[in-house]
Amino acid sequence: MTHTRDLSVVSPGRIHYAEGLKLQEDLVKKRRAGDIDDTLVVLEHPHVITLGSSSDIAHILVDDEERVRKGIDLHKVGRGGDVTYHGPGQLVVYPILDLKPHRRDLHRYMRDLETVLIGTAADYGVEAERDEAGTGVWTKAGKLAAIGIRVSSGWITSHGIALNVDTELRYFDTIVPCGIPGRAVTSLERELGFAPALSEVSETLIRNFCRVFGHRSVTGELTGPQ
Repeated sequence: MTHTRDLSVVSPGRIHYAEGLKLQEDLVKKRRAGDIDDTLVVLEHPHVITLGSSSDIAHILVDDEERVRKGIDLHKVGRGGDVTYHGPGQLVVYPILDLKPHRRDLHRYMRDLETVLIGTAADYGVEAERDEAGTGVWTKAGKLAAIGIRVSSGWITSHGIALNVDTELRYFDTIVPCGIPGRAVTSLERELGFAPALSEVSETLIRNFCRVFGHRSVTGELTGPQ
């Protein structure tokens, strides 16, 4: 049985990673209290490397001096997973969802996020799939999207997915993406030979998210952090 809910979208544009963390923290509190609907935060970040709860510092392949020279920030965060990179041209989506009462299954939640990404890629004619190497979505050319989530008390989700649209892939050379050595990274631009607009990809992903998670509408589009 599908249990439909309304879905709000917060689109603050390109904001620093620390601002994104604070925005998520505020929205998680509001969702736990029932003050807001399920919400997607859809944004970009400036160049940043993030370390999840199972990260190995050795998976950062540049020293601090080189990292600073390249303009890459660094954050340790409370999501699952290893090291990852965010930057301009990458669509980052943080679902702030209440998984109660019918979706309290973290394995299912991760697979559903992968299904959203696979469907989004398919809408552009790109064949993407899961891989036994780890969570996320791959094409034959490499990893297209990463997933790292957090579920806090009350079964409220945060953090989420990062889809490479027209990301500068050379920045991934500074890390071992998701701690999996020897695996290439790709983007929609590399797969298609052109870069679709980030706003268009965002709309496509939101449509797939509603389809997979059973949300009936998208409301409350915002222009910045509230």
